Amino acid sequence: MARANLTSAVVIAAAADLADRDGFDTLTLSALARGFGVQTASLYSHVRDRSTLIERIHQLALAELADRIALAIGGRSGRDALAALADAHRDYARRFPGRWTALQRPATEATVRSEPAARVAGLTLAMLRGYPLPESELVHATRLLAATVNGFLALEANGSIAHREPAVETSWQRALDVLDSAFRDWPTEGRS
Repeated sequence: MARANLTSAVVIAAAADLADRDGFDTLTLSALARGFGVQTASLYSHVRDRSTLIERIHQLALAELADRIALAIGGRSGRDALAALADAHRDYARRFPGRWTALQRPATEATVRSEPAARVAGLTLAMLRGYPLPESELVHATRLLAATVNGFLALEANGSIAHREPAVETSWQRALDVLDSAFRDWPTEGRS
């Protein structure tokens, strides 16, 4: 690719593709530059360093995930919306492992305040508002959802849960059933 074709968006997309293809830990500015056939210094006008590159991949992944969640949960509620949201995460993790790894890293303050992060949070809250959860409990429900989905996907990705019957898919559906039940019967009395 010619140097003149490099833009920040092109550089970040190529970095995300590199992370998906070769693994997140292989992602360096020099590897990215080699892919473009340019010197590493040619990338500095688009990305300052590896930390900035990771931050931008994180934001790209949030934007892509938000689009998938929005399509998945539209017109659904209750367990159907929960399953659609969780399945959107799972599909994304499987299809884009490097991008997914970026999502698992601590978010910078800029990423936390970014529009894509707000979209993912807003879609998650919209799904949870389909349950009889008080507003004061939504943060706790969101954390439980994130811990369950991210924990399951981490175990699935490293092969820790694929060694015995029943099939992993059965456990995934069971986890969604348990979350659905928890959100329907959320304990609120006596909590502070």
